Amino acid sequence: MTTPLGLAFAAAPRLALFGQRRPAAAPRPRPGVALSHRYRCHRLQPQLAAQTGRAAAASRGAAGVLGRVNNQEDKTAAVRELLLSAEAPPPSAYDTAWVAVVPAAAGSPPAPRYPGCVDWILRSQRRDDGSWGPGGGDPSLRKDALSSTLACVLALATWGVGGDAVARGLRFIGRNWSCVTDGSSDDDAPAGFDVIFPGMVARAIGMGLEIPLVGQADVDAVLRLRDVELDSMAAAASAGGQVAFMAYVGEGLGDLLDWDQAAAVHQRKNGSFFDSPATTAAAAIHGRNDRALAYLDSVVAKFGSAVPTVHPRSAYSRLRMVDTLEKMGISRSFLSEINTTLDMIYRSWLTNDEEIMLDMATCAMAFRLLRLHGYHVSSDGLARFSNESSFHASIQGHLNDTEALLELLKASHVQISEEEMVLESIGSWSSELLEQQLRSGKISRHVDPAEVEHVLKFPFYSNVDRLEHRWNIEHFKKQQGFQMLKSAYRTCDADEEIVSLAVDEFHSCQAAYQEELQCIERWVKEVRVDELDYARVMPLICLFPSASTMFPAELSEARIVAAKTNILATIVDDLFDVGESREEMENLVTLIEMWDAYEQVGFYSERVEIVFHAVYDTSNDIAARAMTVQKRSVIHHIAERWAELARVMMVEAEWRMSGHTPSMEEYMAVAEPSYALGTTVLTFLFFVGPELSEDVVRGPEYGELFRHINICGRLLNDLQSYEREKAQGKINSVLLLAGRRHGGSVEAAKEEVRGIIAASRRALLRMLVRDGGEVPWQVRREFWNISKVVHLLYMEVDGYASPKEMMRASNEVVAEPLRIAGKTKTHTLAESDKLGHAFFS
Repeated sequence: MTTPLGLAFAAAPRLALFGQRRPAAAPRPRPGVALSHRYRCHRLQPQLAAQTGRAAAASRGAAGVLGRVNNQEDKTAAVRELLLSAEAPPPSAYDTAWVAVVPAAAGSPPAPRYPGCVDWILRSQRRDDGSWGPGGGDPSLRKDALSSTLACVLALATWGVGGDAVARGLRFIGRNWSCVTDGSSDDDAPAGFDVIFPGMVARAIGMGLEIPLVGQADVDAVLRLRDVELDSMAAAASAGGQVAFMAYVGEGLGDLLDWDQAAAVHQRKNGSFFDSPATTAAAAIHGRNDRALAYLDSVVAKFGSAVPTVHPRSAYSRLRMVDTLEKMGISRSFLSEINTTLDMIYRSWLTNDEEIMLDMATCAMAFRLLRLHGYHVSSDGLARFSNESSFHASIQGHLNDTEALLELLKASHVQISEEEMVLESIGSWSSELLEQQLRSGKISRHVDPAEVEHVLKFPFYSNVDRLEHRWNIEHFKKQQGFQMLKSAYRTCDADEEIVSLAVDEFHSCQAAYQEELQCIERWVKEVRVDELDYARVMPLICLFPSASTMFPAELSEARIVAAKTNILATIVDDLFDVGESREEMENLVTLIEMWDAYEQVGFYSERVEIVFHAVYDTSNDIAARAMTVQKRSVIHHIAERWAELARVMMVEAEWRMSGHTPSMEEYMAVAEPSYALGTTVLTFLFFVGPELSEDVVRGPEYGELFRHINICGRLLNDLQSYEREKAQGKINSVLLLAGRRHGGSVEAAKEEVRGIIAASRRALLRMLVRDGGEVPWQVRREFWNISKVVHLLYMEVDGYASPKEMMRASNEVVAEPLRIAGKTKTHTLAESDKLGHAFFS
């Protein structure tokens, strides 16, 4: 009936994960005390090279290793520098052109206010085709190249310079004119292209410029694009939407836009319109806006003669970098820099900095990362986005911005209270819109559709770190690319370094896991549990939960202890669950309760003897090792949990044999501890790092954390197993509630159970992220990690009943190399299955 922790799950994992909250403790050495117990697990020791030739080879190998280390250090330094300084945004020819058009102060001779921008335009035209912009011949960026080129042509023509550059630019536009009206995807067009480009064409005509190969009918067709788009926007504006977007594309409207009204609503404290240099330049040109000029002065002073397409963007870039490092599993190498970054973001959050609070993606990402790192942030900061209408009325809504929706959905997953209705609402409408985008194929070009499916399927609370890292490493290149604003914008300059560091870290961890697995397999044979024909003895699968969540090298001991106790809990469960001998069950209960005095009892059968000695001897070995970490004996805690587990499993067996139907309260009092987390989780926690005093282990906070993971595990198991257990005549919370509270309605009972699970999940996360508490944060984190494991385990089916999927997931964490095109071997499904079988005893 019970399903001890770690017996796998039915699907690949979802995302998003969080890193260390503070620097990890220094790695603890493996205990060196001599143990009397014969079942200690000894690591394999490398053999020394004895021959001169082998020594020389080893020397050459060491030099190679040193070179790789230095190379990795260089990559780490590059990423660290980028994280601390934030990326320097790439120049935007489009925005620089609009800034170049801004005239000098009134009363001065006609001249550009920013002559350096004009000079940059003259220097930056492509020699091969006469264009400007980031496209470089990329066919998906043709509209961007057209928009950037026409803006630069107009800037040069405005000041009567660069005649040859103007002519070459116009020829480029003429040769590529057909793509303006070819019906290509809006994802390939800069934001507001159908308004801005026709507006610039009209201005070019007004200046007497002629575009080669383009006839009047062609021009009329393009001008109609703007008319159609403006009619659509006007209709949407009358319904309360897209008002912001009309101002955002104001440079394409010119004097058609009421710039004073736009300034009253959309001009920010820094003087900009939407942090867009192009829109702000248009406001300075058409609206004579001094605050806009001050913003442009500051941007040019900061970036020189070429400005980016959005500024400021530092908060977004820094948050994205932190998020990427955590998703790739290498954040531990940058803890100090991450803490510095988040401290800065938190200060900005507290002051309601517009750079963070007014941008959907940035605000949602800041909220999620700050909360998960223990900063006190209220969901009220997302209140402006609580309704779906806020999205449709925004610039992101007009652009159907997938990234903004994804970030809002991920933020909703870190809800810690049922009173946070803002997050409930955001989660509801953002997931619905994302599903609509998937169905219609309207995913933003810089977002991988697979990521959208991944986030929708695997919420934050149902992923495990190592599978999440693997997924993100293997999909990293797809996630990186141009984000189309008014011009294409690339957001990361350290792709190769990040991927290389992540791949090396992942494979290094796998090497450690495989050594640990060999250690566990030897132990299985030493304690003879492989001789139990009734029992499921699955070292690989039982290593999976700890390997997938406790991946740092210094937690090797904790991983091994978790796997051993997981195996032991499974074989004890099997004895009670499938055993037919009441005498054997009662004998095992008595033996465990007697513990050190077990010789007074005797053994009913050989298999009871094997099971008891495996539990007793391994527990004593674990306790001796734990003494090095805890500075005290913890065997009494371990023995108490085994005695509790044996007693409640005996109660369940008696219910099954007698046909007794308990009340829900009676059921939960037995079913929670029978889920067997006590013998596993509360044992390996002694190896996580911090010393846990008697007062802490017996204290209310520790007990609450344990109670909530038990509730999540037991009830998630019940949701997926009630049909099978009904057929087997077993008790299940869903069946109890359906019969006693919901008039036989299983669906109503399931809904109640889901509500109880959600409440416990929120309580666990709330206890994790709060400041202070008697239980150390590293220990609270592992309670939360176990909650994530059990949520993943029972996401779609009873993971216990899906050995093939369990093996696949375990292999992906422990054994199978990463699947990165051109860099690593990709195992076929058959090879993966074969590899998995090789790891079973």
